[in-house]
Amino acid sequence: MHIDTRLAKRLKNVKPSSTLAITSKAKKLKAEGFDIVTLAAGEPDFDTPDFVKAAAIEAINNGFTKYTPTTGIPELKQLISAKFKEDNSLEYAPNQIVASCGAKHSIFNALLALVNPGDEVLIPSPYWVSYPEMANLCDGAIRYIQTQAGKDFKFNAQDLKKAVSAKSRVLILNSPSNPTGCVYEKEELEAIAEICVKNKVFVISDEIYEELIYDGLKHTSIASLNKDIYDLTVTVNGFSKSFSMTGWRLGYLGAPVHIAEAISRLQDHSTSNPNSIAQKAAIAALKGPRDFFQEIRAQFQERRDYCINRIQAMPKITAIVPKGAFYIFCDISKTGLKSTEVANQLLEKKYLSIIPGNGFGADDFIRLSFAASSEQLEKGMDRLESWLKAL
Repeated sequence: MHIDTRLAKRLKNVKPSSTLAITSKAKKLKAEGFDIVTLAAGEPDFDTPDFVKAAAIEAINNGFTKYTPTTGIPELKQLISAKFKEDNSLEYAPNQIVASCGAKHSIFNALLALVNPGDEVLIPSPYWVSYPEMANLCDGAIRYIQTQAGKDFKFNAQDLKKAVSAKSRVLILNSPSNPTGCVYEKEELEAIAEICVKNKVFVISDEIYEELIYDGLKHTSIASLNKDIYDLTVTVNGFSKSFSMTGWRLGYLGAPVHIAEAISRLQDHSTSNPNSIAQKAAIAALKGPRDFFQEIRAQFQERRDYCINRIQAMPKITAIVPKGAFYIFCDISKTGLKSTEVANQLLEKKYLSIIPGNGFGADDFIRLSFAASSEQLEKGMDRLESWLKAL
């Protein structure tokens, strides 16, 4: 019997994760007993707070295990609304908020709601690996905005002005950034917002790392600048990075009413509601002590500084100091090798797992995560330095 193996055309332009082979190899070596140091993690290394876990256990014991409203339970949406107002100076009523199965889900929903086939999606490069693939799944046309390490990997209003065309529909803005750690300041966002408003370009603002900003810098939500840019912005956030709830799969967005309603309809017929138990845990997270973030932020900044000091003393590698998130994006062009070659050699020769930059649109770079213990970071830096000196 002949089996039709044809797949939908939309999948032809979607690439598999460039990190999958490296990650799989690292796991295999670790299972075989090798001492693998992993500086590849895209998640915090601290545990979900006990008060959050306790709320989830209570929800289970109370039988809160059924369907909820598609966009989230009212108490959670009220708290998210209050969080937006207190932390971000944003007025999103509960009917403007959609809770989802992670910030990634929120971004994808926003793109599906806004992008028609052929519409341009503007993506600053380097970029998080999933942005282009999501745009491809929406049949969007990607226009990259190239950035430079010498400018902290940030694009400015002039760069945006050059990239915008009559077909430009959405700009994806990620601050703090994965993989570069760059943070856009208020004045920079004001200039970017002006271009977006003038050209009627929507902004999907991915703010998942907002609590992890260093050196006294403050996070600014682009939608908070004025009503014109507010009306064009979908603000995305979640609980994965701030509360180390990556596996709980709960994110959220705030948007103008008509966009939120469209995304709600979309979610009605795809995932329906996000996990009921995770929603109860998120309520506890939002009600929890605010000093929780200060301790975590201080730990990450200390780790960042250690790694940067080590890297600056190594040959054939350079890196700018990230202002946010928990990644260091390292230029390895002086090694004469591309990112996947570097990643493979570090894993095979030094048992050090890192992420190649080609998946982020930068094949002369590698991404190191400092979401690891001090002991692991020291071992990782020792192994990286040893490999570089042997080249």
